[in-house]
Amino acid sequence: MAAIGADAMNDAREQWWLATLGRTVVWARLRVLEAGTAEVFDSDGNTLPFESEDTARAALMDAEYVELDGMDEDDAAARGFALDELVPPRADDDAALRELMIWKLPAKH
Repeated sequence: MAAIGADAMNDAREQWWLATLGRTVVWARLRVLEAGTAEVFDSDGNTLPFESEDTARAALMDAEYVELDGMDEDDAAARGFALDELVPPRADDDAALRELMIWKLPAKH
């Protein structure tokens, strides 16, 4: 897959998705590009292309991910988290971001 230039990234809309197992959070970043296509950056550092936002969202839901923006306190609590603990990772580039895509949160006391 060809690298996408910085200008193209500025035109992309990002959504953060997560899956949980106990106190482990696995993140995925969905980008919707100006052309209407989408890509998902996963916890393995892969960028997966999709024909549309809908197909990307369906793939994430099939993998039991939920969209962070759609969660409320009750949704987070049902997964064993406080909503304010769920902050998407940030890094200067995807190589650094890959290392932050799986979080193990401390046990609750």
